[in-house]
Amino acid sequence: MCGIIGVLGNHEAAPTLVEALKRLEYRGYDSAGIATLNDGRLDRRRAVGKLVNLSDLLVHHPLAGKAGIGHTRWATHGAPTEANAHPHKAGPVAVVHNGIIENYRELRAELSQAGIGHETDTDTETVALLAHHHMTQGMSPEAAARATVERLKGAYALCFLFDGHPDLLIAARKGSPLAVGHGKGEMFVGSDAIALAPMTDRITYLEEGDIAVVTRQGVTITDATGAEVARPVKTIDSFDAQVNKGGHRHFMAKEIAEQPSVIGTAITHYLSTDGRDIVLPEGAPDLAEVPRLSLVACGTAYYACLTAKYWFEQLAGLPVDVDIASEFRYREPPLVPGTVALFVSQSGETADTLAALHYCKGRADAILSLVNVTESSIARESDLALPILAGAEIGVASTKAFTCQLTVLLLLALKAAHLRGRMSSDALADMLSKLRALPATLNTAMETGPAIRAAARDLSGAQSALFLGRGMMYPLALEGALKLKEISYIHAEAYASGELKHGPIALIDETLPVIVMAPCDALFDKTVSNMQEVMARSGQILLVSDAKGVTAAGEETWRTITLPDIDPVLAPILYALPAQLLAYHTAIAKGTDVDQPRNLAKSVTVE
Repeated sequence: MCGIIGVLGNHEAAPTLVEALKRLEYRGYDSAGIATLNDGRLDRRRAVGKLVNLSDLLVHHPLAGKAGIGHTRWATHGAPTEANAHPHKAGPVAVVHNGIIENYRELRAELSQAGIGHETDTDTETVALLAHHHMTQGMSPEAAARATVERLKGAYALCFLFDGHPDLLIAARKGSPLAVGHGKGEMFVGSDAIALAPMTDRITYLEEGDIAVVTRQGVTITDATGAEVARPVKTIDSFDAQVNKGGHRHFMAKEIAEQPSVIGTAITHYLSTDGRDIVLPEGAPDLAEVPRLSLVACGTAYYACLTAKYWFEQLAGLPVDVDIASEFRYREPPLVPGTVALFVSQSGETADTLAALHYCKGRADAILSLVNVTESSIARESDLALPILAGAEIGVASTKAFTCQLTVLLLLALKAAHLRGRMSSDALADMLSKLRALPATLNTAMETGPAIRAAARDLSGAQSALFLGRGMMYPLALEGALKLKEISYIHAEAYASGELKHGPIALIDETLPVIVMAPCDALFDKTVSNMQEVMARSGQILLVSDAKGVTAAGEETWRTITLPDIDPVLAPILYALPAQLLAYHTAIAKGTDVDQPRNLAKSVTVE
């Protein structure tokens, strides 16, 4: 969850560290800190809260030095305090860490018996104390770091800096992503390419168990067995590494507005030249023969999978299981022979999803992934990784990544439908023609902004909200409720509309807004019946539908948002837009932090 950065530079490190941390703040913003070597001696600055507080501190108490490490924290062990902020220091050792050291209490007890006490509530301090302890026994920095890492259990990305060694960083990776950046007479370490992009476009991704000894001349990497290995140097796409708001007030607003463009890119990427077929990369499983598909994800990506279940089963007749990644491996599900497992993750580093992938190795016939970061751990460990091509997504609440995930999942379902004889070539071409028109339809839907802002102003005063949807709109209701919770802090729940009478109707009164996602499709009449039940009990209905549906619902609804007509198969992608905008404008009305909501981080790299 946290973001880390290390610099061996030719210029003052502090400004570079802070700028890189700005690009990593989506990973955590409970506290931040940097440490540098000034005349060979360690010094550090730390501040609670967002990175701007550290920047202010450095104005009055600057740090000199051309070598340094930095960290932005999402708190796991210990409250967000200056004492618990990284970098942690013990004697000549400073360290930054992303992950969780599971055996830190055991290690802390051993150190205590040796007369070494702790000053913080964090697991990370134990790493620094242990390395220091090894150095007091005569070990070199490299040997001390290796001996320390060998004792650690859990997940970690670590970067060490040492007194008296201005040309040395030591990095280690197990379970949390870490990359080394190559410059001209400079070297860098970072949690991801986004952090390193301003300094270099040449990146080496560390593999599980790697330890990297970094100097300005280069990097030496050893694997989990201790053998020296050569990891490839890859050139990153500068477009994917761009991080700016593009004139928008928030990253979330920018990323919502980018959806027509990035969805268009994703569609084009997978279509044949004539636009009548879907072309999957070499190595894709034969979807005509797959007996069962297992979809696994977390959070918003899980709701994308729930939507895809409808597509795969209704269009292709392909049975689908959908699991929350954090429950999947503990359930120990038996996979029928021939099952293809598909893992969906924006970052490609989601810890629970990666653990579920490991469970499926040797059990599933093939492992696929849908990712936004094609060099991520999940992508590298899959038999085939399918890019969603959303570009960098910085807002914590996922928007364009979600709709790009839906788009690629739909393309897979359509391809399966064709290969399994459930959709003719002409029918597929017709559906793809409608899909290519989707970006234009999304642009038209953006014009609902005034109606959504008006509804959001009223919604911002609510204590709770209920979302309802049927069929493919049920996962969209779940996603809408999640978005509202994430950034406005309004309690929200979502139910399949048919479940209303099975409990949730007890909540209905004149204070409860009920947001109904309901295009005028084959299920619309049943949804109208549910709306009537709500309105009969003074519930306030916000209906999101097309013009026909709004007319059919009558004038008793509290508010309406009218979307363009669209084929029911494509409706989930279109209806994601008002769900996002409603949450966004409600958060604006409440004055909450849209891009960095409390207690959340973008990339969930700890279990």
